[in-house]
Amino acid sequence: MPATDVSSTRSTGDARPGEARPGGARAEGAPPADACAEGAPPAGAWVGGVPPAGAPAGGAPPAGAPAPFPAAEPLPRLVHPALLVSVFVIATSGLIYELITGTLASYVLGDSVTQFSFVIGLYLFAMGIGSYLSQYVETRLLEHFVEIELGLALVGGLSAPMLFRAYTALGAFRALLYSLVLLIGILVGLEIPLLIRLLNFSLDLKRLVARVLTLDYIGALAASLLFPSLLLPRLGIHQTSLFFGLLNAAVALTSTFLFPLDRAVVVRLRALCAVVIAGLGIAFALVTRFIERSEALYFGAPVVYAAQSPYQRLVITRSPRTTRLFLNGNLQFSSDDEHRYHEVLVHPAVAALGRDPRRAMILGGGDGLAARELLRYPSIERITLVDLDAAVTTAFRDLPLAADLNRGALHDPRVVIRNEDAYKFLEGSTDAYDLAIVDFPDPGNYAVGKLYTDAFYHLLRQRLSVRGVAMVQATSPQYARESFWSVVTTLEAAGFTTAPLHVYVPSFGEWGFILAGGEGLTAPGALRIDPAELRFLDAGALPGLFRFPRDLGRVEAQVNRLNDQTLVSVYTREWAEWSR
Repeated sequence: MPATDVSSTRSTGDARPGEARPGGARAEGAPPADACAEGAPPAGAWVGGVPPAGAPAGGAPPAGAPAPFPAAEPLPRLVHPALLVSVFVIATSGLIYELITGTLASYVLGDSVTQFSFVIGLYLFAMGIGSYLSQYVETRLLEHFVEIELGLALVGGLSAPMLFRAYTALGAFRALLYSLVLLIGILVGLEIPLLIRLLNFSLDLKRLVARVLTLDYIGALAASLLFPSLLLPRLGIHQTSLFFGLLNAAVALTSTFLFPLDRAVVVRLRALCAVVIAGLGIAFALVTRFIERSEALYFGAPVVYAAQSPYQRLVITRSPRTTRLFLNGNLQFSSDDEHRYHEVLVHPAVAALGRDPRRAMILGGGDGLAARELLRYPSIERITLVDLDAAVTTAFRDLPLAADLNRGALHDPRVVIRNEDAYKFLEGSTDAYDLAIVDFPDPGNYAVGKLYTDAFYHLLRQRLSVRGVAMVQATSPQYARESFWSVVTTLEAAGFTTAPLHVYVPSFGEWGFILAGGEGLTAPGALRIDPAELRFLDAGALPGLFRFPRDLGRVEAQVNRLNDQTLVSVYTREWAEWSR
């Protein structure tokens, strides 16, 4: 039988490694009866899979040939744990890169379920390709492992900055995204089999596979826990990817000290490690400045504030005459025309209430601009503002530039801020409110889409007092016509009477809202506030908000239910059609 590389053994026939075949022969790849203790190589093995010069490729040394190192000499005690630590780092970093690419894909392309499904599926497929290709690496296992680890450090470490630079062009972003996921998956898939073969000299196969897979899965758990709770809010996406790139490069460098190698090989590998570590270290130090400059170019104005929360990236820009808020790259408001949006969001609802509002809740609206409008009414006793992201409410409470826009509304003692999920808030609340202002982002993913379902609107209705009124932001009846009327249909399915309205906001185009209440709700004919206090609305403009031209009129649309959330796919399709 031809010689077999002990670092890539496999059992054949019915016998398992370590068991005797009929006639007393051992199964191929099994350790001999006098196999060495853990930490020492089997007699005659090429240590680390490295044959001496002139030896045949793969396999154990031929009879009588000198081994590259004393065959019975135990390896340093730290070799075995160091390689197992490498397994943990590789598993953790691989999943971190997967989470980073999935997060950026959902930021840029929307619909987090679809994007994470594509990224996870492609990553696992690519790992399979890498594992398959590992069988063709027959010699110089440690050398190839170090080179692959350095490749992973560069590709994975730079993945977030590269994707960020590409997201101004969606076609280029998609191509780069899936190329990076494929390449990272292949590299990780190559590494684990090579590590198993490198460790095969010191452990029997049963314990080796158990330990490697255990550390692999523990590393995946560590990544999934650390990414949202610590890494993303503390380091941000870009420094997180570079940090794990540095970890991969450190694993590569450490590996060059584990086995005796030819001096020229060691010098070359350590020089490569030094270059990669230096490059990633410089990138880590400068990436914040790079992101700020890139964002300024992308948003067309200087960035005066940026923060990364567990939920989104928040950017505030300021030009000589305009302040803008962006969440995940999407414009939320411009100070040039936000008064149109927020006056229509609040004052028609107060007018429809028919009495002075006392208790109100704002769901979403963490920028405090809707609260600013409500606080114009002296009768207001309490506003409960529920916004999931504390980064938004903190910025618009504490930043002078942002607080000026909402006139310090978030400092008003009548405003109570609750940073929690609005769905959970409604489930747990027993309070009754005269007025509800519902100002969520558009339903571009399932996490937000649940806040547009009939189940959510049932909860909302239960929290309104007798003859209480709600106003719901409902996307554009022009760009997402079916989506807009789907929200109307869903509110009606939850028992509301509706009065849809729309307004032109230059930054957004034609935008829609839905006034919702009990039986007998009608569109108000007059405001309950002096129009002189407002910038846009007046008595003449109010009735026109409730009239829809034929090209924006009602179309058949489905109820958005929690179990299917058809609105998300409809919304995504409609906006994709407009962006072509």
